Amino acid sequence: MTTQRTLKSKICLVGEKAVGKTSLIRRYVLNMFDEQYLTTIGTRVSKKEVRVLLPEQDLLVEIDMTIWDIMGEKGFRELLKDAYFYGANGILAVADVTRRRTLDDLDDWIDGIEHVVGKVPILLAVNKADLREGAQFVERDVAQIAKAYGSEYIMTSAKTGERVEDAFLRLGSLVAEHQLQLV
Repeated sequence: MTTQRTLKSKICLVGEKAVGKTSLIRRYVLNMFDEQYLTTIGTRVSKKEVRVLLPEQDLLVEIDMTIWDIMGEKGFRELLKDAYFYGANGILAVADVTRRRTLDDLDDWIDGIEHVVGKVPILLAVNKADLREGAQFVERDVAQIAKAYGSEYIMTSAKTGERVEDAFLRLGSLVAEHQLQLV
């Protein structure tokens, strides 16, 4: 018989400006997409309840997920990183497939997080998969960064909805496993 547990988890989205962090959250939480660029000023917090099955443990976990969206400006990150990252249970690190620098800059974001909260589950989301013809890097590049951090990656498109839910559900599973190990 499957056991049930309930967890509260703080998820932080990180990455440079205009990679699609806000759009990914809007697609996941509201199933909406806006063609117009929405600059995040400061931080925005959304909530979503998620159910994930951990078959190895025969466990159904209901996660009250608080999703934090932060402004992608480096100066802002340095100013508020401790407050923003404090208590994070998982990270969705977002890059834009059409801008190589956004993938390279994930190192700084991830290192900043680990400095504040230590090791937590990280999932790399390479957004704008619908624009693959304009890609400035290949999946092998993403796989190398993911391997360096012991994480997984998913190609997503907030515009089409491609694998957006998969990304949040996979991160939810990783976070649930991690939190339950700590109990």
